[in-house]
Amino acid sequence: MSALSRLISFPGYVFATCVGLVWGFLWSTGEVQHRGGLFVFTGMPSWTFGRGGSCVGACYLTAHNVSDAILEHEAVHKRQWQRYGMLFPFLYALAGRDALRNRYEIEAGLKKGGYL
Repeated sequence: MSALSRLISFPGYVFATCVGLVWGFLWSTGEVQHRGGLFVFTGMPSWTFGRGGSCVGACYLTAHNVSDAILEHEAVHKRQWQRYGMLFPFLYALAGRDALRNRYEIEAGLKKGGYL
């Protein structure tokens, strides 16, 4: 990680993780685990995350969509948060909602993410 990346991206990643932790602890009604470097919040109401689940920093928020493949997919999103910090939500939005064309979903693995 370059010095610039540490100065800009890392604080954004930490901030996003803090937001994810607060959101997860606020709304999760299921088990909370730490798996594969992710804080996994289950039992989340469907309106509190996108699609089958959302990665915010090092937090994965979902109702029940937890498998080894999904967690491997979400771990890639965690690394994307680490790389881009708070730019990541904007870059992701610019990449589009179609997962089959979204470069960040493709990088994370469409099959593991349940898109194929």
